[in-house]
Amino acid sequence: MKPPAEKGMALSEIDTPALIIDMDAFERNLGHMAEALNEHPVRLRAHAKTHKSPLISKWQMELGAVGACCQKVSEAEILVRGGVSNVLVSNQVIGETKLKQLAALAGEADWIGLCIDSKLGLDQASQAASAAGITLNALVEIDVGAGRCGVPPGQPAYELANAIAKDPFLSFAGLQAYHGSAQHIRDHAERKAAIEETIAMTKVTVDLLLENGLDCEIVGGAGTGTFEMEAASGIYTELQAGSYIFMDADYARNKAADGSPFTTFEHALFILTSVMSQPTANKSVVDAGHKAASVDSGMPEPFGLAGLSYGRPSDEHGVLQMNGTNQPPALGEKILLIPGHCDPTVNLHDWYICVRGLNTADAKVEDIWPVAARGAYF
Repeated sequence: MKPPAEKGMALSEIDTPALIIDMDAFERNLGHMAEALNEHPVRLRAHAKTHKSPLISKWQMELGAVGACCQKVSEAEILVRGGVSNVLVSNQVIGETKLKQLAALAGEADWIGLCIDSKLGLDQASQAASAAGITLNALVEIDVGAGRCGVPPGQPAYELANAIAKDPFLSFAGLQAYHGSAQHIRDHAERKAAIEETIAMTKVTVDLLLENGLDCEIVGGAGTGTFEMEAASGIYTELQAGSYIFMDADYARNKAADGSPFTTFEHALFILTSVMSQPTANKSVVDAGHKAASVDSGMPEPFGLAGLSYGRPSDEHGVLQMNGTNQPPALGEKILLIPGHCDPTVNLHDWYICVRGLNTADAKVEDIWPVAARGAYF
């Protein structure tokens, strides 16, 4: 599909709806994470499920990231063939077809890994690696509070890790210890308490493995909402934050330690949308609905427009309600929406429209990037 803009266009000329990157804020977010992690002996393995772009992963690696992680084999294929040589599928991979693809990919990259939380997963990964004549790197995923994937910490994790270490076609690489739901606990003290429990469970497992001769080169996890906590733990060696580059409306609802808004990173991803109808004085309809923005983590929020709210999305429409604003947008006017959840919103678009000077009168399209792994769901 043709991009909704061309290089050099003014912001006002971009067709809508369009996925916009504020390049100035985006670059500041990249730099801030790199600087923050310089203070700790941890590596960034930035999550590519956020941006689905080898170009962005390589930029993160140029700033010090050890590689990328993703959730699907098809995402890993796009990353590797886009020049990302170190990729962890931070998820379980079950099924002959997927594992055959992953094993083949290991022959193209410097390092490929996956997560395992079952004997079946171990056996299938070993068979695929054997057939391909390669060795797959494997992390044992432990459930550290998310209640999703993973074996229990401690002895069950050790038993699975030991079986991996003894397998001739697998290389035990460490632990996956990610507490996803903790990322979105709004109160800082409650969020910290949840991660302290996560760190404690992970440490018990790391210590048990080490006592039995198994060193964890990688202890991976963390996300945008808690990365500073895992970074300072002395246990984690790799952090898998992803959303920090864009910062969506959901993450912005988190609170800092003093109760103030979570402003560690800036909003850098937006949906540009046009007012297409204005049926009443206090209601406008825009051309961004379910096909332009995910609402699983809450509605998009109008950017820089106090007293204006977005709601009632349908396939192609969204409703702007004026609640006290003195300057409602005019018919045909274009406004920016902050996505509620950046990852699935990105997956709805074919192109990033990269804008320089977004908040100035001279805002221009600097570049256009494909969302290369859009729809990579298997």
